[in-house]
Order: sequence, then structure tokens, then C-alpha cells
Amino acid sequence: MARLRELILTLAVQGKLVPQDPGDEPASALLKKIRTEKDRLIAMGKIKRDKSLAEITEEEKPFGLPASWALVRVNELLPEFQNGASSRGDVGGKSVTVLRLADIKKRRISLADTRQIPIAESDILKYQVQVGDILITRVNGSADIVGQFNLCDTAVDAIYCDHFIRMRVSNQWIEPTYLALVSESSLMRRRIKELFITTAGQKTVNQGHIGSLQFGLPPFAEQTRIVARVEELMHLCDALEAKGQLEAAQHAQLVSTLLGTLTDSDSPAQLAENWQRVASHFDLLLDRPQAVDALEQTILQLAVRGLLVPQDPQDEPASALLQKIRQEKDRLIAQGQIKRDKPLPPISEDEQPFALPPGWEWVRMGDVLDGGSGTTPLRARTDYFADGTEMWVKTTDLTNGKVTTCDELITKAAVVENRLKYFPAGTVCVAMYGGAGTIGKSGVLGVSSTINQSVFALPPTEGIDVGFLHTYVITVRSQWMSFAAGLRKDPNINGQIIKKMVMPLPPLAEQSRIVTRVAALRQLCADLRERLSASQSTQAQLAEALVQEVA
Repeated sequence: MARLRELILTLAVQGKLVPQDPGDEPASALLKKIRTEKDRLIAMGKIKRDKSLAEITEEEKPFGLPASWALVRVNELLPEFQNGASSRGDVGGKSVTVLRLADIKKRRISLADTRQIPIAESDILKYQVQVGDILITRVNGSADIVGQFNLCDTAVDAIYCDHFIRMRVSNQWIEPTYLALVSESSLMRRRIKELFITTAGQKTVNQGHIGSLQFGLPPFAEQTRIVARVEELMHLCDALEAKGQLEAAQHAQLVSTLLGTLTDSDSPAQLAENWQRVASHFDLLLDRPQAVDALEQTILQLAVRGLLVPQDPQDEPASALLQKIRQEKDRLIAQGQIKRDKPLPPISEDEQPFALPPGWEWVRMGDVLDGGSGTTPLRARTDYFADGTEMWVKTTDLTNGKVTTCDELITKAAVVENRLKYFPAGTVCVAMYGGAGTIGKSGVLGVSSTINQSVFALPPTEGIDVGFLHTYVITVRSQWMSFAAGLRKDPNINGQIIKKMVMPLPPLAEQSRIVTRVAALRQLCADLRERLSASQSTQAQLAEALVQEVA
């Protein structure tokens, strides 16, 4: 569980736990305001100009940050440091509550068993603790305790002893809870330990050490979102630790968050790094079939983004492939084998959901595929259905796999008289009607078949691997469902919507590699899902047997 908590913190401080909002004021603007305020305070004589800290070198940057973040040192936040009061107190002073190391529980202040010392009234305000203050453990024999950031998140009428350094930062610049959270990450702990001064078995840090620490500063609004997300996930960890297993909704939330970090990867190399982090927690995450379903969907998303297999610069680029596809389409139009559709609009930047790898191209499905739907023969004509011999695929026949049989066959007369078209094996079929549970479901024809009017067919096209096309269709189902749900009347999709769908097109050789990789990983998922289902079935049978035995 400690590893899982550490993973959550690591993702948080690297900007990978919550999405960035382009509307947030960037950290660079925040730093500009801080510098303006610092110059004002120096001019007024309220603070002194401190020695300039060395710029953060490339070697000191352990990972890349989101564009709206900035790598800063603590001193750049205008912190106010103050060492604590002597634990001996002042003769004749006023008796006040003093916070000691024993009053820190889980990096928060506890007033369960405090002590009092006499302190000069003139110094009480100097050492008074306020909400948002961070008490940093200055000295201790334990390397795990020294340098801890202990947040004061509730009002307390107390001062603090000299085992602490108080750090106070303006909540205009930084959310104190975020700063405390950063301090708990393994990277920050390593940096703090590198600064220790050890004397007579006691390890210490000072204000200069703390001020020199660097960390990633997000926009202020994002800091708040990160804190809320971390607290939410830590509560899930608490529940998992207490019960040994999470409730379904809690578990789905945790799985969604951690698998989401995989799809946030920008390259196969970054995916490998993120995968390594998440994979070490698969024993906790993949403990039920539904979690394996989520992993499988993540694998498909990674595949169509070009993150699952490396690119090969020797592959013929998709731009050349696209030119061949268009030439073939023009040839078929000229021969009268297919009709020329109305031109589809150019693809705007807003329609491109992610950056493509080198050699890939964005296309609209209708520009590279010649799709169409079918029809339903008149039901009153029993001769169209009685003793049918011809495949006639409906939405109920689509289960996201291969389609080799169908619920209902029609007669040859139905095909001829209704001008139904036979689509070849390898055609990807998409359900256009049928409500939220059906819209966007798909399948690949394993045999030649006709279809009804609620199904849209995307026949195989030279230059597009059927397996890759179907993988992408599966990944965009949620978009089609959302579109349909937003319609007041007739909440379905149609052929034009499918044709306008934007699709990434990799080089043909890479499409083949992707399909092979996806098939292998999906088989592993299927095997794991089967074992988990069998385990649950065994547990249910055992429970039922025990109940019967007791009865």
C-alpha cells in the first residue's frame, strides 16, 4: 500500500494526476507577480535582498513538466522562515501551549497531549501558529523525520518549539496543502536527506536548505485540483488498507485514475516508464474482471495513438499511403463501381484529440472508406424470411468481435427485390440505432453478408488493416454514444456522422504491427479475466455450500 501511495504522490507532483486546463493562469505569470511583490517589499525596507540562488540546471530537472508549470526553488515563493521558541521558556513569562514533535501525528498537528511553557508576551506573536503554516522538523535522530513538512490545517492557540522551523507562504502564490504534499514525494525526501548536517547522531536541516529545494509549481487553480484528487485517492487507499478490498465504485475510480496516466503518455518511451509504475500495482488493481476490461480499453487507446509499438522510419509514411487510397478511390468512381460523395470538411486542429507520431496522418473515415447501410425487407412478406438462407446482420449480431452467424436469415428473393448489397468478409459493421446500450457496437464480418438499415458497413480497403480500423472504431464508441445522447429527437447516429469521424492513419506496416501487439495483449486480458471470473465463481459456490451446510 505504501508503494501505491507513493505512486499517487509521484504522479501528482509531475502533473500527471489531473488534466491541465488551458484557461488556468500559468505558473510563469504567478512567478512574475511574486517578483513584483518582492521588489516592492525590498523598496519599502520590509525584507532584504537575498543572495541569488544558482539557476536550476538541466541535471537537476528529474522529469519534464507540463507547459503551464514552472520548476522553482522554495525561496522564489517569498517564504517567511522562523525557528521555534526554546523549550525551556522564559522566566516570568505567560504560560502558553507549545507544540513538540510528540504533537505531530501523520504530519498534522494534534492537541491531544500538549504541554505548556512560560514565554515572554512580546514573543508570543513571533512564534504563534496560523492556519496554513508549515512546521518543518529541524532536528531529530531519525532521517525519516527530519525535514518533514507538517501542515497546520486548523486554528490552534499555540506556539512551537525550537525543534521546528516555521515556514509561512502567501496563499496567493501557493496552496500550503500542495506544498506539504510535494514534500512527501520520494524525490523531495531524497533531496532533503542529501542536505542533512549530522552532529552527535542528530540530523538537522536549516532555513537555507529548505529555501534551496526545487519542485514543480503548477498554476494556482491546478494546485487546488491536485490536492483534492490526492485526498480523494488517499481515502481510497485508507479504505483498501482497512478492508483489504474496495467497493466496486471506489475500485473503478482508482483504476481509472492510474490507467489514465498511461494514455497521458506522449511517446512509447514515456509509456514504458509510466507502465512500469502502474504495473507494479497490478496485484491491487486487477483483482476483478471489470478492472481487466478497463485495462483492455486502455490498451486499445494506446494502440491507436501510436504508443504501443515503436515507429520504424523505414516504413512508407501514411501520406504516401493516403495518396494511393485516393487514387484507387478515383479509379473506382471513374469505373462506376462507387459514387463520389460530397466533399467532407477539412480537419481542424480542435478535432485532433492527440499529437500523431511521425509518419501518421489524420483522415476522415469517409475520405478513405466507402461505407453504406442496408435495409429491412417488408415484414409482411413472409417469403422474405421463411426458410431464409442469406446472412442479414442487425445490431443484435454485433458484439465487438467477428460475425459469422446472425439471429435472422433472409431469402434470396429478399436480397434481390430489395437490392440489398453483400458486404465482403473483413467489413467493419457499426450499430447506428438502438439506444445507449447498442449505439456504436461493432463487429467484423467473417463471411459475406447483407445488413439492415440500423447497421453501417465499412468495407475493407487496400491500405487500411481491418484489425486497426476495428480497434479504432471500438475506441471511439463513447464519442458516438455522447453525440447520440445529446440529440433531443432521434438519439442515434447516422452514416454521415461516421463518415465525418476523424481517424489516425499509420503506415500500413505499422498498422500490422499494432494489430499483432493488440491481439497478444487482449488474449492475456482474456486469460486473466477468465481466471478472475472462475475464482469469483468458486468463492460464490463455496459461500453457497457453507450456507446450505449451516441450514
